Amino acid sequence: MLAKKKSKKTSMITVEVFVHAPIEVVWASWTDPRHIVKWAFAQSDWEAPNAENDLRVGGKFKTRMQSKDGSQGFDFEGVYTAVEEHALIEYDMSDGRHVKATFTPEGEGVKIVQPFDPEHENPEEMQRAGWQAILDNFKKYTEGLA
Repeated sequence: MLAKKKSKKTSMITVEVFVHAPIEVVWASWTDPRHIVKWAFAQSDWEAPNAENDLRVGGKFKTRMQSKDGSQGFDFEGVYTAVEEHALIEYDMSDGRHVKATFTPEGEGVKIVQPFDPEHENPEEMQRAGWQAILDNFKKYTEGLA
């Protein structure tokens, strides 16, 4: 009799940021491809030359992330599983991992909390740092719009 192999459920990694801008500005910056290309990268030597976004349950998104010299890059893509305007976005990435982003107005800004399923190729701290860097870029860009 073979023993059942238990699947190891890895806990989600959570990153968060507080953006000093109205929820309408934060939401537009997060969801409009014209804005996404301005902040969706983790390092200053990377860029997001194009983005597509069909923001609805079942809708797809795709953002090209690449080094500015073009030597490395990938498409960050997935399908939305939940969308509540100005409050919540959930999606499954093309590799099956799940991401949730909540947008909570607080005082003069919006708190964004984003838990995501980690991948298994890179250390969790590296993943947390990369996703946090993207959120920090988002904050800097979006606060410049407000």
